[in-house]
Amino acid sequence: MPVVAVEPVVTTLLGLALDGHGWHPDADEHAGSPLTGKYWAQQVQLAEQGLLDFVTFEDSFGRTPGGRLDATLTAARVAPVTSHIGLIATAPATHNEPFHISKSIATLDIVSGGRAGWQVTIADTEDEADAFGRTKVLPLPDLLEEAADSVEVVRRLWDSWEDDAEIRDVATGRFIDRDKLHYIDFEGRFFSVKGPSITPRSPQGQSVVAALARSRPGQAFAAKNADLIFVTPHDGASAAEIPARLHNTAGHRVIKVLADLVVSFGREDEFHSDAAIFTGQAPELADLVAQWHEWGIDGVRLRPAVNALDIPVIVDELVPLLQAHHGFRAEYDNGTLRERLGLPTATNRYARKSA
Repeated sequence: MPVVAVEPVVTTLLGLALDGHGWHPDADEHAGSPLTGKYWAQQVQLAEQGLLDFVTFEDSFGRTPGGRLDATLTAARVAPVTSHIGLIATAPATHNEPFHISKSIATLDIVSGGRAGWQVTIADTEDEADAFGRTKVLPLPDLLEEAADSVEVVRRLWDSWEDDAEIRDVATGRFIDRDKLHYIDFEGRFFSVKGPSITPRSPQGQSVVAALARSRPGQAFAAKNADLIFVTPHDGASAAEIPARLHNTAGHRVIKVLADLVVSFGREDEFHSDAAIFTGQAPELADLVAQWHEWGIDGVRLRPAVNALDIPVIVDELVPLLQAHHGFRAEYDNGTLRERLGLPTATNRYARKSA
């Protein structure tokens, strides 16, 4: 019987970054208001039709033309009208209380059935500081140190309820096993938080923490604190070197490294972005994604230049090519966002101590 060569299956992660009408500076010329729940539901439902792993919702404290909605609340609005796709909300660590971030992301994880994530960012502009009545912007090392402390506090608060802390026994009147709620007793330079959280442990236990890492300091922060890291490789050498360095810095921690790419299919009008800009066609991008995967990149987060133009190309053209030639899924499996991304089950640090 002849031996049939089987093309190796390449499993790559595919996400979508949503920000208003898109990432092109003139994207707001297109129809649809990003200040309505219906608009965001339509964008994410389309991404889910394409079987994407997740979407990120951008947010900041900076001034934007036309304003913006709160990312976590927007994700919570979208959760009931989607079933599988991950919902990663941006919340700056700067000018924010980690207790509030912990509560809002845990709530998102509960209402979405285990699909929540937090994209941690820093606020490094004077406009953002002014909005909070603060007189100065901290230096980058201090902002990153504060963000690292914020992530640590948030993670501890997520663990402050054990999985079976809720009893809800109406007959006995016992609703919580207080021995399974834990003080976190965090004391740091920027925060002092006692805990525990007021929100029960969510389906994932630890929601996915994501971070954009462009600079060397940002990459070091992300490797030590995030689960999902977005980077910008400019060539084959950096596509191999960046994930290797991140994994080395992460040590025993399991991380996923994704390329961050603005896509403007078939349009070559020039505009500036902090990420690389792709202006080719879907077949070229499919080949690029596969090549990146061979070099150690786990997937790609695509930033549509114009949502109305580029998301349909991703769903209708790119995804079928990845399915046909590069092993992308044909349907969703059940499970949490952590499971879909290949991240380990989150073990509760306090349950280990009390067991």
